[in-house]
Amino acid sequence: MFSHLKKLFGKSADPRNGKETADGSNAGPCLLSQPPFLRREAIFDRGNRPAGHIFRLQHSTIAADATSNLQRDHDDALLAALLAVGEAWNNTPVYIPLSSASLDSPVLEKLAGSNVTLLIQLARDAEADLVSDAITRLRERAYRFGLFRQPKNPAFAKIIQKVDCAAIDVAGSEPGSVRDFSAAVRAGLRENAIYLLACNIDTDDDHQLCLQWHFDACHGRFTEQSVPRQQDPSSDPHKAQLLNLLRLVQGDAETAEIAEAMKQDPLLSFRVLRYLNSPMLGLTRRIDSLEQALIILGRQRLTRWLAVLLFSVREPQMSDWLLVENALTRGRLMELLAECLMPGQPHDPFFLTGIFSCLDRLLHRPLTDVLAAMPIAEEIRQALLERSGPYAPLLAVAEQSEKRDQSGMADAAQSAGVTPDMVNRALLAATAWASEVTEYWE
Repeated sequence: MFSHLKKLFGKSADPRNGKETADGSNAGPCLLSQPPFLRREAIFDRGNRPAGHIFRLQHSTIAADATSNLQRDHDDALLAALLAVGEAWNNTPVYIPLSSASLDSPVLEKLAGSNVTLLIQLARDAEADLVSDAITRLRERAYRFGLFRQPKNPAFAKIIQKVDCAAIDVAGSEPGSVRDFSAAVRAGLRENAIYLLACNIDTDDDHQLCLQWHFDACHGRFTEQSVPRQQDPSSDPHKAQLLNLLRLVQGDAETAEIAEAMKQDPLLSFRVLRYLNSPMLGLTRRIDSLEQALIILGRQRLTRWLAVLLFSVREPQMSDWLLVENALTRGRLMELLAECLMPGQPHDPFFLTGIFSCLDRLLHRPLTDVLAAMPIAEEIRQALLERSGPYAPLLAVAEQSEKRDQSGMADAAQSAGVTPDMVNRALLAATAWASEVTEYWE
């Protein structure tokens, strides 16, 4: 498998200036001479809850009028980058933009199709019958299919009848076209229900319009405009108590003192124990008390799960979900990369570094103030406040993975000593893990 990845990532193409268009088609260079990094972009449903992710390559675009060979090279590199995680997706919906010219790619025969939707951009010379046959064949591997709005393409009218999801590039369309597309799909372009996906929404106003126009899910830069709610930790007794427990567990408090603190909030005790006994932790022995948790997990591991629970939000809004996802994914991404670089060594400090790096946004307080009252390891403090020490390089990689403009990713990865393949596999696995963790929240 790794030799196959190397072969695909090693393909080269002539660099040309340009940029990616909003709908996943491109008007720029195909920069496959460098190993590609993946980027993830969140999708939200009508209730502003996470509904999956679109995955694309960073620093790798391909012109809309490029040849089929260049399109296939680009798409094969994207698919190969996704191939490494296999079945690790659990129930996380994955959306992959793909040219119709790539539906016969052999990589699709190896990629796990479950929970994967291929978002098709029709090639200029797409033949409806061939695309339909490819969709029918790939459905046997459990793939689902989406199609971007391309009414001028001769194959569009037939293919829209074959897919599960109809997508439109909102930023690249007139408002009337977005409204009419929704109305036409809902009016019966096909007999069965079809999922409406609005991609590349730039503003909150456009997001609200897409909700009014009955789109099932939305994606785009509008999410970056949402700000987590201002919330004083003292106004949330559970969060304040979790912070206190973190201080006690990380400090020199006796087990009896920690247990007594837990007893002050029976509901929190119930939440913590329910979470520690959830299937995702995979413990072979049930935990019935915090004292038992300290014995079975140890202080460092218990600190990890208390930190995770700190980011659970009651009645979360979209901005809250973005913060939760970034915090959990950062922590798990750093931990997975540390496991690759330093097998056999403790990796929980890397996880805590990643998740604590978001505490300022969670608590709306300067990180310096938050950490002043928390007895954390000096190496973690150095990474968070000074961007120095052994944990700082992987923290830089985790932070770069969240940016749309990831021009600094290659340098960050090189400084940390990790390869694009390592980062991609860790990012995909961390994203799936974060989704699984939140399934066990209230």
